[in-house]
Amino acid sequence: MSITTANGYQVADALHQFIEQEALPGSGITSDSFWSGLAAVLDEFNPRTAAVLAKRDALQKTIDDWHIANPGKPELDTYKAFLTDIGYLVPKPESDTVTLDRVDPEIAQIAGPQLVVPVNNARYALNAANARWGSLYDALYGTDAISEDDGAERSGGYNPVRGQRVIAWSNQFLNNAAPLAQGDYDDVQSFALIDGALQATLTTGSVIGLRDPSQCVGYQGDPQSPSVIVLKRHGLHIELHIDRNHPVGQDSPSGTKDVWLESALSTIQDCEDSVAAVDAEDKVVVYRNWLGLMTGRLEESFEKGGKTVVRSLNPDRVYTAIDGSELRLPGRSVQLVRNVGQHLKTDAVLTPDGEEVHETLLDALVTCLCATHDFAKSSGEPRNSRTGSMYVVKPKMHGPEEVALAVDLFARVEKIMDLPKNTMKIGIMDEERRTSANLEACILAAKERVIFINTGFLDRTGDEMHTSMHAGLMVPKGEMKNATWLSGYEDNNVDVGLRCGLRGNGQIGKGMWAMPDQMADMLATKQGHPLAGATTAWVPSPTAATLHATHYHEVSVAERQAEIADRTPTSVDTLLEIPLAEAGRNFSDEEIQLELDNNAQGILGYVVRWINNGVGCSKVPDINDVGLMEDRATLRISSQLLANWLQHELISEQQVRDTMERMALVVDEQNEGDPDYVAMAPDFDASVAFQAALELVLEGRDQANGYTEFVLTRRRRERKAQLAS
Repeated sequence: MSITTANGYQVADALHQFIEQEALPGSGITSDSFWSGLAAVLDEFNPRTAAVLAKRDALQKTIDDWHIANPGKPELDTYKAFLTDIGYLVPKPESDTVTLDRVDPEIAQIAGPQLVVPVNNARYALNAANARWGSLYDALYGTDAISEDDGAERSGGYNPVRGQRVIAWSNQFLNNAAPLAQGDYDDVQSFALIDGALQATLTTGSVIGLRDPSQCVGYQGDPQSPSVIVLKRHGLHIELHIDRNHPVGQDSPSGTKDVWLESALSTIQDCEDSVAAVDAEDKVVVYRNWLGLMTGRLEESFEKGGKTVVRSLNPDRVYTAIDGSELRLPGRSVQLVRNVGQHLKTDAVLTPDGEEVHETLLDALVTCLCATHDFAKSSGEPRNSRTGSMYVVKPKMHGPEEVALAVDLFARVEKIMDLPKNTMKIGIMDEERRTSANLEACILAAKERVIFINTGFLDRTGDEMHTSMHAGLMVPKGEMKNATWLSGYEDNNVDVGLRCGLRGNGQIGKGMWAMPDQMADMLATKQGHPLAGATTAWVPSPTAATLHATHYHEVSVAERQAEIADRTPTSVDTLLEIPLAEAGRNFSDEEIQLELDNNAQGILGYVVRWINNGVGCSKVPDINDVGLMEDRATLRISSQLLANWLQHELISEQQVRDTMERMALVVDEQNEGDPDYVAMAPDFDASVAFQAALELVLEGRDQANGYTEFVLTRRRRERKAQLAS
């Protein structure tokens, strides 16, 4: 790898050229300021980061030794006293709340869906950024949200039977979200704006308005015959698109050809769990796409239907307000960037001694440098943050000490970039056990910056299993969803967020819907997230964002938060309930093998794409051929469960190897239609991907915190070296 020396540090040429030629021009930051700042940050924060990681390892070793000496489910008071003595549990802070400023309303005040997308894929990144708006008709028509029974099939050309069901579903949604003074939307023959209010003429000839006239906020076209009508509920906007000459509009009495919903209010552009970036070359792709989002100039060309399509960022949407003034609404979701965890290192920058530096430090500097382009935009140019903030999601932090370290890092980066104090806001992923148990202290350690807490239940489950690896045998993965600690963890996140003042100041989030093809089930169940008091929840696609947006019209999260604010908070005791199998439980051979098959197939299906193709997140068919969105968090659960069963001798290493080989044949068959796929069978010893999957289980007990990145990164580099030679 070619390098350039900058202030004593060795910088990969690809990164150095990107910074000098693309990121610095137009930022207002000089080359000397950036490189000297980078050196200063690395001088201070490399050893500080190493120290908190060493503390993680020391705590885990102490916990392991305690469980080995005290096997089985611990007596709670004794266990809590032990965790307090070793500094794992910290004293609850005195009553205090967050004190935030310059937070965009999409983060602070409006509840709605959130996308998470790998930023190294420009097409996906653009799709997510543009998913602020989506067609409800398309989302319903193209998914199983509408049944295909009785002639409503999706296949072939436009199916009018299915189309009518879409219209009926949408009209019922409108009846609930923006009800008419009388009648319903099925009965509307035409719309008009008269005397500053929306009027609907019904098929009976009656002319009526909205039950709440203030819900109509704007329109496009002739007020007597508008082409677009804008409605609003719970801070979210709805567009009615009217065109009687359109094939769909012709079938609607009112001429409504589509209903568009404000959908993904925010998007996490991910540098972490959904990305496979293992070297300087990969990191530059990540940074370049984030820069393009911040400048507004990111584009991607691709072939579709025999034509070249160029995708770019959508402009703002402009209407006439009810009072005749201009109404302008954002055309893009507000972008957050998720930096990598503190445990990762990168070869993009090496110390003077040739050691890799902690990657999260480089992420903080470079992603902030890119964000300065958003701050520098001229008046009227679409901004990502209209308040002048940058939103950084920090994953995999363990406890308040590590949150405080991130706060110190951000303060140092702001000085380098000459930004106002607290420009860099922080999102805390509540996905590690030590953070969950000390969540209030974590939030208050960043009380001037924290705009986001989120239950990352997948990683949280992986950490739950690893932390208590030596306590005993864990329940199967499917049973983990019903574990006592998990429901308490979900409630605790909301309870603590409200107690610390995040209501009206930041997001309280819930995790991902992992089945992108099962939208009917999502519609039936995911309303539970706003009902739980969460202002946002993750969805796997723009289509899912549009469907999930309907839940935030049905539920006022602000009212729901007010209802639950005074409930009895979840006890930390609940969070410390270890999900062990009942003592003496006899697992049948069939039950054991089924769990082995399920987890092994999932591990292999994800790892083979990560290692061979550098794909960090994708829809992977499970053992029943149901497509699931997989990333490193799901991999962490499966590998840690099997590692636990190995540790407690419920399964043997030979069983794992035999099952992996058999499941590799299944995964190879599932992917045989992919021309880029490289089969693992029959030479398993020569397959880097297969060996990586096997290593994740056999060595899972000894991976720091059960993280999978160490094995994946090393094995991906090995595979890239093979391909290069």
